Amino acid sequence: MKKNNITIHDIAKMLGISSSTVSRALNNNPRISKPTREAVNNLAKQEGYQPNSMASSLRIGKNKTVGLIIPHINRHFFSNVIGGIEEVLNYAGYNLMICQSDDSLEKEIQNIKTLMNLRVEGIFISLALGSINTDHLRNCLNKGVKLMMFDRVDENLSVDCVVLNDYEGAYMSVKHLIEQGYRKIVHFSGPDHINVYHNRKQGYIDAVKHSGLEIPENYILQDVLTREKGYAACTSLLQSNQVPDAIFAASDFSALGAMIALKDKGLSVPYDIGVAGFANEPFTALMEPALTSVDQNSIEMGRILARLFLEKDSAVEISTQPQTLTLTPKLLIRKSTLRNSE
Repeated sequence: MKKNNITIHDIAKMLGISSSTVSRALNNNPRISKPTREAVNNLAKQEGYQPNSMASSLRIGKNKTVGLIIPHINRHFFSNVIGGIEEVLNYAGYNLMICQSDDSLEKEIQNIKTLMNLRVEGIFISLALGSINTDHLRNCLNKGVKLMMFDRVDENLSVDCVVLNDYEGAYMSVKHLIEQGYRKIVHFSGPDHINVYHNRKQGYIDAVKHSGLEIPENYILQDVLTREKGYAACTSLLQSNQVPDAIFAASDFSALGAMIALKDKGLSVPYDIGVAGFANEPFTALMEPALTSVDQNSIEMGRILARLFLEKDSAVEISTQPQTLTLTPKLLIRKSTLRNSE
């Protein structure tokens, strides 16, 4: 009967030889006689031996595994990034180990420790909302870890990054709203210390001001990213003395919450109030009306991130100058903002 998880030590005992001889035979070392190599390989095949790739990788100091830390695995954007990364890395013989921070700094720090203990070849990370400081990432760099960032990044860290032009995506979206006749546009933003939300907010501000419009003091709402917060924020706005005629949300989820609140109040989207989101989550095209959103080119972001890593990993000389590669967003105009359409 075949033994489960048979090791080279088991094979050595069966054949009456040393474990090192078995190891060399399995690696076709010419210093081991042909009859011994054949005996070892035949027995290994017969017993269903599978090499321990992790143990081997630790011995040679290279395990062909890359770690990935993302805020939420159930977001369409991040799942697409994963697909793009794996498409490139798997073809090159690398594996991907995925960790989820749940937008928690403490969990992100633990993810980093876990991946470093496993001696991964590199770490890709998109910051958690709770990452107000990135000392744990500086510690990674000080220990020689190949760290790369994407989407949510620390622009003060000297690392390679792949990002979207979030400013342009927001600017295009708000400009479209203005072209549709909206003049009182509210922005649902995220935490300002996270680059993507800071840049989307700045795109919103510039698009409004470049059109000669004003932004009332209460028209930028921080940390409104979830469906629940979008619903609450929209409800509060409708009860204020400065009711908007459009909402540009930095998240499709908060845009969804706003649309549900508007429907509950008997208001029409886009005729009473227009709504635009950001991220192009799958549900945006299925809503009624369908939600205008910004596509983040997520699959290509993952591919580029993986290719950049492979270039660095195979380079004879590591460049000390980090690169930031910026992707172009695409505005997907749908019914939720088409007030002037027939």
